[in-house]
Amino acid sequence: MNKPAICMLIGLLSQGAWAALDAGDQQRLAEIQQRWATIQYQLPAAQRPAAFEQLASQTAALTHNQPAAAEAWIWSGIVTSSWAGAQGGLGALSKVKAAKADLEKALSLDPKALQGSAYTSLAALYDRVPGWPIGFGDADKAEQLLQQALQVNPDGIDSLYFWGDHLYRQKKYSEARTALQKALQAAPRPGRESADAGRRDEIKALLVDIHKKVD
Repeated sequence: MNKPAICMLIGLLSQGAWAALDAGDQQRLAEIQQRWATIQYQLPAAQRPAAFEQLASQTAALTHNQPAAAEAWIWSGIVTSSWAGAQGGLGALSKVKAAKADLEKALSLDPKALQGSAYTSLAALYDRVPGWPIGFGDADKAEQLLQQALQVNPDGIDSLYFWGDHLYRQKKYSEARTALQKALQAAPRPGRESADAGRRDEIKALLVDIHKKVD
């Protein structure tokens, strides 16, 4: 599997309402979010696989303790997919499939949890994973999920970023640029400053690439 194809995955989302989690688990989830951003955007690439592996054990413990909490399953999927991206290669495919299962579980529990981020995260997998017979990648399925994500969170930095990235992959550069420019105007997410900064850098890099292709 192409390492860059999934290493950018997913750092989603405003914290939202964690109704299924008690105060202690909410704190643990916030720490997972913060640690994810540190690993994804600040650690050297060579250190990320081991760091994500350790973080994945924390998310697994959270889903074990709170199996009815969609938020826990969302972040399990995010961390596992990011671990797969950091690892790269075909050996990462089993982790991607595990992440897919986690996100589907989250959708079955509460599709609007964390502002619909399970839709966004799952769409990113469908957009980046190879298609049959190697993987389950499917651009049409990704588009369907992203449209659902935008219905829940039309102005979010992540939903707009992944929508813009999808349009870019479909060579719809003008539409992609519009979505990405809107993403840059998204409201900041309290407690997610590092994730927001990293995502904005990704948006700006993609806008530069679009500029080279169309201007």
